[in-house]
Amino acid sequence: MTASALPVIAILAAGGSTRMRGRDKLRETVGGMPLLRLVARRALETGAPVLVTLPEARSRDDALEGLAVDLVRVPDADTGMAASFRAIAPLADGRAVMVVLADMPDITAADMRALIAQWQGAPDTPLRAATAGGQPGQPVIFPASLVPRFAELQGDAGGRALLSGQKVELLPLAGDRAVTDLDTPEAWDAWRARTGQPR
Repeated sequence: MTASALPVIAILAAGGSTRMRGRDKLRETVGGMPLLRLVARRALETGAPVLVTLPEARSRDDALEGLAVDLVRVPDADTGMAASFRAIAPLADGRAVMVVLADMPDITAADMRALIAQWQGAPDTPLRAATAGGQPGQPVIFPASLVPRFAELQGDAGGRALLSGQKVELLPLAGDRAVTDLDTPEAWDAWRARTGQPR
């Protein structure tokens, strides 16, 4: 599969981790490495080009050292998730974009590849991961036609506004992984207890 047949993968990692009470959720250790590095490595396994949005402060850069990802600074990251979408818009080069949230440790490279494979059958239709029971979640592939509209987004709603009124296809993933995001110490503790992952 050629790189041009793949979407750009954009990992959103510019948020302030404000609900972690002083800890950085993207530096929490999973599989022996910071979560952000793990998510980036999984994205790279797909063969797609990978962008990572980051805050101006370089506190997370070392977690990505040596990885073939493009770092995208988001100077207004504190205004909400839409700031990352706006930063991505001019970098997609006319391609579809798979948006991956960096705080979802259960999303695997195989999940991303499955999304890409299904999207390739209908590249003009938004595709969203879902739980095994059909609850919409993440990641989401936005077709190339919607990516320029990233520039219009505001606040913390992310790309939800762009999916309104669209016929969105769902791809169920195993269990609840498509909705398991860890953004509080309690969520991390519960996830570690469930998965046996050490701190």
